[in-house]
Amino acid sequence: MFGLETEFGLHLDAPNARAVTPEEVAGHLFHSVVKWGRSSNVFLPNASRLYIDVGAHPEYATAECDSLTDLIASDKAGERIVHDLVAEGERRLAEAGVEGTIHLYKNNTDSAGNSYGCHENYLVRRRADFRAFASALLPFLVTRQIVTGAGAITRRQSGAGYSFSPRADHMWEGMSSATTRSRPMINTRDEPHANAELYRRMHVIVGDSSMSETTTLLKMGSTDLLLRLMEAHVRLPDLTLANEMQAIRDVAHDLSGVATVELADGRRLTAAQVQQEYLDAVRSQLGAIITQTDEVDQILDLWERGIRAVRDQEPSLVDTEIDWAIKWRLLERYRDRLACPWDDPRLARLELAYHDVSPERGLFPRLVRDGLAQTVVDDARIERAKTVAPETTRAHLRGQFVTAALAARQDFTVDWVHLKIAGGAKSTVLLKDPFRNTDERVDVLLEALNTASAPVE
Repeated sequence: MFGLETEFGLHLDAPNARAVTPEEVAGHLFHSVVKWGRSSNVFLPNASRLYIDVGAHPEYATAECDSLTDLIASDKAGERIVHDLVAEGERRLAEAGVEGTIHLYKNNTDSAGNSYGCHENYLVRRRADFRAFASALLPFLVTRQIVTGAGAITRRQSGAGYSFSPRADHMWEGMSSATTRSRPMINTRDEPHANAELYRRMHVIVGDSSMSETTTLLKMGSTDLLLRLMEAHVRLPDLTLANEMQAIRDVAHDLSGVATVELADGRRLTAAQVQQEYLDAVRSQLGAIITQTDEVDQILDLWERGIRAVRDQEPSLVDTEIDWAIKWRLLERYRDRLACPWDDPRLARLELAYHDVSPERGLFPRLVRDGLAQTVVDDARIERAKTVAPETTRAHLRGQFVTAALAARQDFTVDWVHLKIAGGAKSTVLLKDPFRNTDERVDVLLEALNTASAPVE
């Protein structure tokens, strides 16, 4: 069971307009949401959550999914859902005397050096040693960026260059219960959104936002496979790092793949060697703890090719599948054509266009249309995911309830575990099992809503 949360960068291009705050732009952008939801923090008919986060960032959290294809469809649907708000936001700004274009970027940093996140959520069993359990994942997350990073033009004291991850330089510690005051790789706040006696949530906030569906497949899929081994108490190789913060930065800035990270036992390994150890551990359990499926084979194949792309300096092995390699190919060609350095503003504009979620202005949608970026789910499935929740998890119940309540024009309250029709405690249902997609209590609520919305004859 997993989910993704994405904070989108928000930018208003209005060079001749008066000064406009991000909060004002976000307010106009979410006007239609507030109109029907009476809030800028709502759950949608597809069971996902849409809201304005700290810093005026639009944020979209997918419904809980038990398949990677459902997750990818819901994640890509989120890009379209937030983009659908743009036209009215621009119209309302124009009425307020501001002519401009709203851009939404699925990236992780802005030109001022601020960072915003893509948070991964994995449901795990509750255990007394959760902190030790989570810390065992850190070497994997530090080095995972070489196969799942979004790629970024970064500026350092030694000069501008290309890095595997835009997020790596903004991590402050391995684990913490905070997310903004002290930005960790794993957030340990105990908020499972499920039966707290049975489950914990592995809340990973070190990853990059992925434009590529195949990158999302590998990012979430490889982490899920490793967690399955850890939950089954499979003994993994001890790859504890001596200094996680130093290691994540060293890995990010070493596109050559030759730099090593120091382990707590004194050994030094490259990021590719660390990732290979984890891949080998997963492969050793195929047919045992891990059922071999076409999807698992696809994840393992892409994982292996991602490691080889760095180890053997052959980005072409994954340059239609992994974000950092897709973007690097584009930027390198442009750089060769212009004979410009990495800090050229034209490269920065191209990089930003890569992350623009607009189907018309965005560069990545064009790459997909041109066959230069591979996909996992088809367009029809993404369009369906905009309004229909995954059918095999608790999200199905939430999606049905929100859809029926909106049709009945009935006041309601929803969060990850509660469904409530306004007007009495008996109309509240608590859903603590995220794997359960049927519930007689929800059927009663739906019947009440359907009755309320039925025309009077």
